[in-house]
Amino acid sequence: MDLLTPSELAEWLKLSRRSVYELSSARGQRNSKIPLPYLRIAGKLRFSRAAIVEWLTKLQEKTA
Repeated sequence: MDLLTPSELAEWLKLSRRSVYELSSARGQRNSKIPLPYLRIAGKLRFSRAAIVEWLTKLQEKTA
């Protein structure tokens, strides 16, 4: 499994680290229809590259 740090994900998606953290914190909120998938390992956020690709696909389908 290819895991990314918040900084690596931000760079890959061309977002700020703050945006990544905000999307992560929206995961449990009701208004977040398609939450950003993440793992918490030893208290640190990590992101599966495969799960992020699926998330992007869902976002694209939602906006199409």
